[in-house]
Amino acid sequence: MRVFVTGSSGFIGFHLCRRLLEGGATVAGFDGMTPYYDPALKRQRRALLEAHAGFVQTEAMLEDAPALARALAEARPDVVVHLAAQAGVRYSIEAPRSYVDANLIGTFNLLEAARAAGARHVLIASTSSVYGANPDLPYRETDRADWPVSFYAATKKATEAMSHALAHIHALPVTVFRFFTVYGPWGRPDMALFRFTEAILQGRPIEVYNGGEMWRDFTHVDDLVRAIGLLIDRAPPGPEGRGDPVPGDSLSPVAPWRVVNIGNSAPVRLSDFIDILEAELGRPAERLMRPMQPGDVPRTWADCSLLGHLTGFCPATDLRAGVTDFVRWYRGWNGV
Repeated sequence: MRVFVTGSSGFIGFHLCRRLLEGGATVAGFDGMTPYYDPALKRQRRALLEAHAGFVQTEAMLEDAPALARALAEARPDVVVHLAAQAGVRYSIEAPRSYVDANLIGTFNLLEAARAAGARHVLIASTSSVYGANPDLPYRETDRADWPVSFYAATKKATEAMSHALAHIHALPVTVFRFFTVYGPWGRPDMALFRFTEAILQGRPIEVYNGGEMWRDFTHVDDLVRAIGLLIDRAPPGPEGRGDPVPGDSLSPVAPWRVVNIGNSAPVRLSDFIDILEAELGRPAERLMRPMQPGDVPRTWADCSLLGHLTGFCPATDLRAGVTDFVRWYRGWNGV
């Protein structure tokens, strides 16, 4: 199987590429190596992937439509997994245009190039942030996602809508997966687990929002990429090729398109998460209490029944085990 992965040197993209390569797939990566965080970490990930004979990567931006089209045409992929994006809720307040460029224009370019290259299934990363101000928990794929509270979430919701329209017009099978607070080795330095670990080991305080009364459905990256790998073989059928409907399925009535949650289905309070990290590091954190930040939501919680029905798998890594896994990697990577 030939797979084209955007964001291949990113946190999730690296783990997915490695899993696919170890499973015997040929992987063509595409990554802009942007400086949102230190590109040195991305280069380290890429070097590990390049040790596999079946991996090649193009370094270019999603906004560069000709470069993206060339890379896809040369790869001739069976499957495209679109992970590249401008991420981060808070940064979307500071630099919203970068989200328009990467998430809207970049995703449009990707969809057009994937269609032209003859991909048989396109999988697109979205986020739990699209549920926004929806008060109904746990989040189900069929719930309303019409009230985003961050510009990041708004652009990801827009990419979902664009992909649905193109799936309908061109009969292009598309699976959108919404992931929930992914963490693990080789993680992004701007995310809480990485920032907190670094600060605690260096004796610096950490900022804790909303008094620690925020709940997140922490999902280990190994579980996430396993789920993506299983969904690759579950392309949504068009309206003409369906059997009996699955209760709660988000399958579009007019297109080969569906959205699937990927989360641990076990939200954890932020203050408890910090307690777990302190125990693993053997050091207390100096906690600076801060108010809720614009764009944040107090709670996320995934209903992963649809994922389980489609693949027979639901993420279930215990947070303590996952934090231990991350800290072990961090200490080895950073020599502390």
